[in-house]
Amino acid sequence: MLAWNRTIPVVIDSQEELAPEHMEELREEHDAERVIIEYYGMWNPQDLQLPEGWFLHQQLMMVDGSTFGTYFNNMRSIFGNMARNSEVIICNRCDASMDLAGMKRIFKSINPGAEVVFEDDEGELDAFIAEDLPYDLEAPVIDLKDDEYGIWFLDASENPDRYVGKKVRFTAMVHKQRRMPGDCFIPGRMAMNCCEADMIFLGYLCKSPEALHWKSRQWITLTARVEKEFVKAYGEEGPVLYAEKIEAAAPIREQVTFG
Repeated sequence: MLAWNRTIPVVIDSQEELAPEHMEELREEHDAERVIIEYYGMWNPQDLQLPEGWFLHQQLMMVDGSTFGTYFNNMRSIFGNMARNSEVIICNRCDASMDLAGMKRIFKSINPGAEVVFEDDEGELDAFIAEDLPYDLEAPVIDLKDDEYGIWFLDASENPDRYVGKKVRFTAMVHKQRRMPGDCFIPGRMAMNCCEADMIFLGYLCKSPEALHWKSRQWITLTARVEKEFVKAYGEEGPVLYAEKIEAAAPIREQVTFG
């Protein structure tokens, strides 16, 4: 198969052999137009240095679903380094009895923009089951408990159409960025990415004439209508909140969880 695709395999025995000089020597030796690197799972991809003039076109990640739990729980930092910049995460050796929705939430918590695919012996599996959501999508107001925010954030990111026109209520911290319009802010929560030293802020743009009355790091309970719009910071269309009610709230000390 490799020969049919005009691909020549070269075995690398150590991470030191992936030095930029050696990679360029191999490219010249084989007159390669492109290079595919199948990276060893215990090596940190952040340590990879490409030769001058090379650029990374795409990063894919393969995960063995049958051993994912053990690997993630014991080597979370290594797993996070691989998943963080992967455009596609393919989880194979799965079956319908696994908690695919929970696994997907873990992948998306590390890399919200990644496409996550689950496969069994016969092909792709659907990882979403509506009943897995801990809140009622059909409620007049989706009232999110503190430990449900992460699940909602990830599902709204992946399936924004599901929430268009719906109202949500949750407690969050106000965040404002420089040059942000006066009627905008970002309500969100802090989540642990891979370790306590690697925290990320999860929130969507919110529009409100009351935005000027609230400062960064203040805690609020927000009731808002969800719409889907293009936002430059997203780089695509995504959830935008239109505040209907904003109230001061007590801080939430716990970090975001993903179910």
